[in-house]
Amino acid sequence: MSEECNSCSSCGEGCESCSSCGDGCGSCGGEKQSLLVEQNSFSNIKKVIAVLSGKGGVGKSLVTSLMSVAMHKRGKKVAVLDADITGPSIPKMFGLKEKAKASEVGIFPSESQTGIELMSVNLLLEDETMPVLWRGPVISGVVTQFWQDVMWGDVDYMFVDMPPGTGDVSLTVFQSLPIDGIIVVTSPQELVGMIVEKAVNMANMMNVPILGLVENMSYFECPDCGKKHQIFGESHIEEIASKYNIKTIAKLPIRPEIAQAADAGCIEKVDTDDISVMADMIEKL
Repeated sequence: MSEECNSCSSCGEGCESCSSCGDGCGSCGGEKQSLLVEQNSFSNIKKVIAVLSGKGGVGKSLVTSLMSVAMHKRGKKVAVLDADITGPSIPKMFGLKEKAKASEVGIFPSESQTGIELMSVNLLLEDETMPVLWRGPVISGVVTQFWQDVMWGDVDYMFVDMPPGTGDVSLTVFQSLPIDGIIVVTSPQELVGMIVEKAVNMANMMNVPILGLVENMSYFECPDCGKKHQIFGESHIEEIASKYNIKTIAKLPIRPEIAQAADAGCIEKVDTDDISVMADMIEKL
């Protein structure tokens, strides 16, 4: 490294504007650079909520769908951006099979039966069962295209269904989209709780506010006696919320009818009372 070059404290490289680390942190003597990607002229998105989990299989896409349905039932204009490019499940939950259409000026989002706007890579692929064999930068580029090239129109709340973990796509979403806050999804297992804390810490490092925690598969309520059984062990959501001063939590029970509705593409028919506390909080943003 040349002696004349100032080293960036974020990446350790000699650079003039943090271009090698992407932080735009200004540690190299330049001004802090915004990496936000502009909406197109046919979009007016007011609030963007990312739904994040530290690992897969905890019900992140389910929570995204239920939140979008809950807000839509409250009379809000709602959209879902499926940023889980390699594991998209949003179209199936909403029963969408027709492919998205495009024009010279952009891509039209697909609409669910009740009018929720959706965009997912499965709405663009010829065969929804074909795997997406793309490297990280290409996948991240698709996410920004969904934000920039899709003509969303007027949207009160957009929910971004994030991929599991804290990798390239999560970083791209936090840096490129104007995220107003995140909802972190977990399940009762202690191991999952530890991984969720990674997601919480990532949000704090990116200066994105954590709006609430949702514990999926929290318990099973016996339909005969009404007793609640903790199938996956004791809940740890209160401990995590207290540790990070997170005010809003929601516990979703194991309800076979929800899984059946998601598999059948009828998620919009599911009762969303279990997640109403989270919807109340988001409506106050």
